[in-house]
Amino acid sequence: MLKLKTRIADHDTLSQRLAREVDASQAALTDLGPSVAIFGSARIAPDNPYYVAAREIARLLSHLGIAVITGGGPGIMQAANEGAKAGCGGRSVGLSIRLPFEEKTNPHLDLQLKFDHFASRKVAFCRHSKAFLFFPGGFGTLDELGEVLTLIQCGKSPRAPVLLYDKTFWQGMLDWMQERMLDAGLIGANDLDRLMFCNNPAEAVAALMHEDGSLRGTEYGEPVPIGHPHARL
Repeated sequence: MLKLKTRIADHDTLSQRLAREVDASQAALTDLGPSVAIFGSARIAPDNPYYVAAREIARLLSHLGIAVITGGGPGIMQAANEGAKAGCGGRSVGLSIRLPFEEKTNPHLDLQLKFDHFASRKVAFCRHSKAFLFFPGGFGTLDELGEVLTLIQCGKSPRAPVLLYDKTFWQGMLDWMQERMLDAGLIGANDLDRLMFCNNPAEAVAALMHEDGSLRGTEYGEPVPIGHPHARL
């Protein structure tokens, strides 16, 4: 496994630290190729159906030559990295974060990048992933989902597939968004259209891949600015 250390000197300013972490991740991931970021709870055990599904989806994607990017930790992250390694095609990448309660890195990585800051880590996720798959999770997963949707909505990231696994789990959140946020005019109807759902690995892969075997999202190169006719597609 290749490890990239991005720790910065303590005397650097915050902006310098963030910039250097972003630059280091850019250098390490620029040749990664088409990739899918997979998010979800670190508390999911290996015998959980979500773990099994995440591992199988990542295996299928890797077999098709698609790289898998996770947070590099346990739970869903480990399942996805384990599957990516088993697929023997796309690379298995972990973007780890240094925490006061150090989260153990899972052992299924081809490349590990360690970050001190969530902000630069999110940049790396969003810049180098062409599609995003979210398994059930907690506050961290919701934070990452909100970041991805906001960047796409505001034209700061290219349009990309955003897929939620197990519609039953996410349905309450979707209902709240429709009944509270949408009805109050706080979001547009097309904002919710960005969300796709799947309930098994075959559905997930079908939603993420074109029939010709290419990854959905790779056709979108540059961010679409707000006001552009396709900004909310």
